[in-house]
Amino acid sequence: MPFIMNIPQFKKLPILGILRGIKKSQVEPVFNASLEAGLNSIEITFNTSGFFDLISYAKSIFKDKIFLGAGTVLKLSDAKDSVKAGATFIVSPNFNKDIADYCRDNQIPFFPGAFTPSEIWNAWTNGATMVKVFPASCFGPKYFKEVLAPLTGAELMAVSGVRPENIAEYFNNGAKAVAVGASVYKREWLETEKWGEIKNLLLKYVENYGNLGSGKA
Repeated sequence: MPFIMNIPQFKKLPILGILRGIKKSQVEPVFNASLEAGLNSIEITFNTSGFFDLISYAKSIFKDKIFLGAGTVLKLSDAKDSVKAGATFIVSPNFNKDIADYCRDNQIPFFPGAFTPSEIWNAWTNGATMVKVFPASCFGPKYFKEVLAPLTGAELMAVSGVRPENIAEYFNNGAKAVAVGASVYKREWLETEKWGEIKNLLLKYVENYGNLGSGKA
């Protein structure tokens, strides 16, 4: 059965920021830029140098202002160490039953990756809080409507290819959340400290999501 967890902080604005390859000196300004745009759900990927230190550092600065996650987690031991470091949710590129069981037993939100209907349903019925559909860009927003027709109740997050101009399409076709990474947190912007550019681009996502209820999107 699916593990239904209340994640109100994330569901209020279901847009997840993905930080990969970030440096410690960039943590505070890039998190501030995200928060100023209204986005407070962010993951740092495990394949980032100094990952555990970055998680602990971000948590020590922002505390409960952020919904802080560990991404690209492949092993149970890494999931446990990520939580010890300060991560409050776990994201994986695939479904791992051991990680799913650990997260369920410890009330930790878990977002595993899947793509095919079988993979999605397996993840959803075996512990996923929400299933990360990656790469969503391969089939686009309509894939979500098609997949959800028979997979009643599954909650899906679109990852890869989500842009300000198509974010509404993903939600209108059944996605419950989206994630953005290198298209927003661009390496050149990080290196040249263009925090305003990151903030302004994130604002477009946030504003377009906000327009869904008003019919403007």
